[in-house]
Amino acid sequence: MGMHMARNLQRAGLLAAVWNRTSSKAQTLAAELKVEAPATLAELAASCEAVVSCVSADADVLEVARALAPALRQGALMLDCSTVSAETARQAAAVLETRGAQFLDCPVSGGVEGARDGTLAIMVGGKPEAFERAQPILQALGRTIAHFGPVGAGEAAKATNQIMVAGIIDAIAEAMAFAHAEGLPLEKLIDTLGKGAGSSWYFVHRAPNMARGSYPAGFRVRLHQKDLGICHDMAARFGTALPVVERMRAEYAELIARGYGDEDISATFRLKEELFERTNIMRAPNRGNA
Repeated sequence: MGMHMARNLQRAGLLAAVWNRTSSKAQTLAAELKVEAPATLAELAASCEAVVSCVSADADVLEVARALAPALRQGALMLDCSTVSAETARQAAAVLETRGAQFLDCPVSGGVEGARDGTLAIMVGGKPEAFERAQPILQALGRTIAHFGPVGAGEAAKATNQIMVAGIIDAIAEAMAFAHAEGLPLEKLIDTLGKGAGSSWYFVHRAPNMARGSYPAGFRVRLHQKDLGICHDMAARFGTALPVVERMRAEYAELIARGYGDEDISATFRLKEELFERTNIMRAPNRGNA
């Protein structure tokens, strides 16, 4: 995700430097994009008016914010595109505020394809004036950009999205396993139902994985498991549990235990297939265009 986003910033004439915890990755990307690759985040911060971050976990966001803060210029922006908790976003904002910098939580949706094509949906939380100043950067990264409120609101919107994704991918996997058991030509089915009322982005882009029995990482199981843990914790503040979230957390835990944690979330099809295998009604596989 981050490399694609950096390329889009470079195309827009906005990229000055890149940094990665694995320095060789940063140096390779910097050579490709003809920008700098500072050795530390402090060096990066000192040369930029805005920093865009995209990391995997809550602790990573706070680590990056703390490393950037001492060197950021007065009025600088940090746009964090990671999916973390709303509380983590507020903590990062507090770290930057002590240095006169501003934080926007800007989680994104649209998959690797959206990052590559600059068509991401971006959900933003933060001060309105910071949101306005960040427009050129956000517009280089996404097609749909919405401000939802103060810091943390973007992450709450993204948590809502992740709940939806959980239900959608679970329903698609179940439907595709049913179709497989019925002996239907899956690729023809995808082409037909992809134009029907039950279609969705995930059906069009990820049901083909299920038809092929191959799950190259687009959105990894372990990362959605992490995101649903955030949704679980946020719902717990209201004294409730979300059935879709809890069901998918259990399914992902099973996939991770079997060694599939780095596959795309469409790998939940593996578990749905087994529902039919256990009842001994699975017909001969028909994954093609027959």
